[in-house]
Amino acid sequence: MEFQEILRNFLIDTNMTQSAFAYKIGVKPSQVSEWLRGKAKPGYDTLKQMATAFNISADYFLGIADNY
Repeated sequence: MEFQEILRNFLIDTNMTQSAFAYKIGVKPSQVSEWLRGKAKPGYDTLKQMATAFNISADYFLGIADNY
């Protein structure tokens, strides 16, 4: 599964808006929009922030693990 699909599913599962997600991990909502359109992917530091903010393994966002 591609990153944008993983992120989209995460947002749906957690009932979270792009803006709320962006705020929680410290990025601009426009950056999250780029990820969801497949135009960009988060870097290491941002991926680490995502995993830390939601207390889940980065493996989930990387598509290595099926569950968070």
